[in-house]
Amino acid sequence: MQIAMVGLGRMGANMARRLMRGGHDCVVYDRNPEAVAQLVSEGAIGVASLQELAKKLAPPRAAWIMVPSGEITENTVMELSGYLSAGDVMIDGGNSYFKDDVRRAKVLAQRGIRYLDAGTSGGVWGLERGYCLMVGGDSAAVKSLEPVFHTLAPGGSGIPPSPGRTTGGSAELGWLYCGPSGAGHFVKMIHNGIEYGMMQAYAEGFDILRNANAESLPADQRYELNLADIAEVWRRGSVVTSWLLDLSADALARNPDLSEYSGFVQDSGEGRWTVQAALDQAVPAEVLTAALYARFRSRQEHTFADKILSAMRHGFGGHVEPHEK
Repeated sequence: MQIAMVGLGRMGANMARRLMRGGHDCVVYDRNPEAVAQLVSEGAIGVASLQELAKKLAPPRAAWIMVPSGEITENTVMELSGYLSAGDVMIDGGNSYFKDDVRRAKVLAQRGIRYLDAGTSGGVWGLERGYCLMVGGDSAAVKSLEPVFHTLAPGGSGIPPSPGRTTGGSAELGWLYCGPSGAGHFVKMIHNGIEYGMMQAYAEGFDILRNANAESLPADQRYELNLADIAEVWRRGSVVTSWLLDLSADALARNPDLSEYSGFVQDSGEGRWTVQAALDQAVPAEVLTAALYARFRSRQEHTFADKILSAMRHGFGGHVEPHEK
């Protein structure tokens, strides 16, 4: 089917590529003409404005937005909606706050435009691995875009269903309709909050291993440990095996001291929103809150644990160090 991709950054460009590989026709737009030209050379239809993008799409139109959350997303949604008509579908695949989705969906619904929020996980590896998708909004609009979700998602990926499952469904293919407006980004928000906690646990564990030879310890209790080897052995049969561990093992193998990472760790917003949701629901979230605070602290003083966090963030999302911006 035909679909537009607005925003050709680290994820948007690769999502367009995956869609084209799956046989879809993509109309692409980015403020950077070079990004558009690159996708055009690979088979996409490029445009120079959102207005032109809307004209290139055949009704009912479908446009996927992959731009930074906040004001940029807000402005893009509102401008693009001015060029769309009743029955068209707009999908925000960035990391927007779910309450913003609820508001935008109501505004666009007044003109018959259907707005979907699609939490998208997969980072810079999604082109080959596929993207885990958590979708909220109008169920009929989601149904109409199933071919797009099927193409972007990982599919079965060789992972058998959990032994207790009997229902089947799209979750086993790597995408899920989560509920009405905001539900998709709410689920992705919690996903990222959990991600903070998992990353912090790995980071602190490796920091303890690295300091096992501290002079303050008794001489017969000091250990010179090879962190790269430890990460590698944990990847095989351990209960803490995960993709985050894979990324840590790779980073340690390439540079055991992680000297290319400053340890200054950004937070992209979802961790804060997760903690706020826990407060709103009066749900204890000690680990996720502590993981968020650890990122705040990393901007004042840097530890080896913070370098591990930076390495993982760079591994899955291509996040850059502050000095690289």
